[in-house]
Amino acid sequence: MEKIFSHCEISNGVNFNVIKDERFKTGRVSVTMFLPLDSKTASSYALLPFVLTNSCQKYPNFTSLNQKLADLYGASLFSDVSKFGDMQALTISVSFLDNKFALDEENLSSQLTKLLCDVLFDPLIENGAFKQEIVEQERRQLIELIDSEYNDKRILAKTRCEQLMCKDEKFGISRLGDKETLLKLTPEDVFDAWKTALRTARIEIMALGDLDESSALENFKNAFSRINRENVINYKTQIIRKATKIKEQYDDLDIAQSKLVMGFRTGAALQDDEVMPVRVAVALFGATPQSKLFLNVREKLSLCYYCSAKYDRNKGIMLVQSGVEKKNLKRAKDEILNQLDEIKKGNFTDAELDDTKRSLANSYRTIGDFLSGLENFYLSQAFDDEFLPPEQFIEKMYKVSREQVINAANLITLDTVYALVGNEEGVE
Repeated sequence: MEKIFSHCEISNGVNFNVIKDERFKTGRVSVTMFLPLDSKTASSYALLPFVLTNSCQKYPNFTSLNQKLADLYGASLFSDVSKFGDMQALTISVSFLDNKFALDEENLSSQLTKLLCDVLFDPLIENGAFKQEIVEQERRQLIELIDSEYNDKRILAKTRCEQLMCKDEKFGISRLGDKETLLKLTPEDVFDAWKTALRTARIEIMALGDLDESSALENFKNAFSRINRENVINYKTQIIRKATKIKEQYDDLDIAQSKLVMGFRTGAALQDDEVMPVRVAVALFGATPQSKLFLNVREKLSLCYYCSAKYDRNKGIMLVQSGVEKKNLKRAKDEILNQLDEIKKGNFTDAELDDTKRSLANSYRTIGDFLSGLENFYLSQAFDDEFLPPEQFIEKMYKVSREQVINAANLITLDTVYALVGNEEGVE
């Protein structure tokens, strides 16, 4: 298959990445700024992308900005905050109609990247800071988002497990900051966060679709030429390869279904040789419909309403999430550990391993069905030595041997057990 990915550095620590794909009727361009997770700055950085996408100098209010997007064939502007190892990732992106479908040969990708640059580099400033009313508006929205994640008990249990597991690591800090700090933030604080981010963040620009990448590249080059980028932050994540002491915490809550989350250290992270074998081991364990957790803990023993495992290679951890009746908490925990032990002992068939690999291969193949999937896939490799297409991941995955899977499973150690314990009469 023809390589669709290209990459170049346009400023110190700023990379412009093109994923060329002619299958789509839309294009997508995103700018992601990577900054260290820190309890002092997490809230201001989390608020920043939402403030920036509210307005800018050229379009000084939300209405005029959205009218411009509507005029450009209904283009969309998005903002997001995520966690990438011990880094906070701030993303602003635009999605738009492919140039070939526009009237009069309009270059939509050029216009939308200019708009993205307007939002990023020329925000609406008043008295040397962001406008108070905009900060207030977006602060309320972010607090609502924090509250919504608290109200989703599945997310809440996962978050608390991560916080307990990584309480002395940056990874334990919420990507959204905290409400107490958010309420204290001034427009000046957020403005300072913006200036720091543009000067020091590691930045990945992703341009996807059948777009005019040359004009997009030129727009970003011109914009970044105005920024003095000297002290660019290097990616650094604390990796703990083996658990030494198991942490356990059970919190009572008025919910009908208990939430059990178990955190494991996998011994493999980032670009370690063991990462792909761990991926396969985790998939065999609990990341596919054919996994041991799904077939045994959920289906055969009926101990969980749901039960699955997810591997985070940037941090080198695995989380097992499950919904459990209160009376089954201990039994579910014990059986989850038992199923992991089965893999460590090699108690799985060649057919099970083959099914797992086919399932993983299918998941890699479907990455390219959506531009957002392609974006996330390549962005996940931002700090690797090279970018690999999904096809090469499949090749590497199929080369993983049975022995490698067993060895990888034996690297995995239980670190944390956390549960929101329901009363079986509560409400979700």
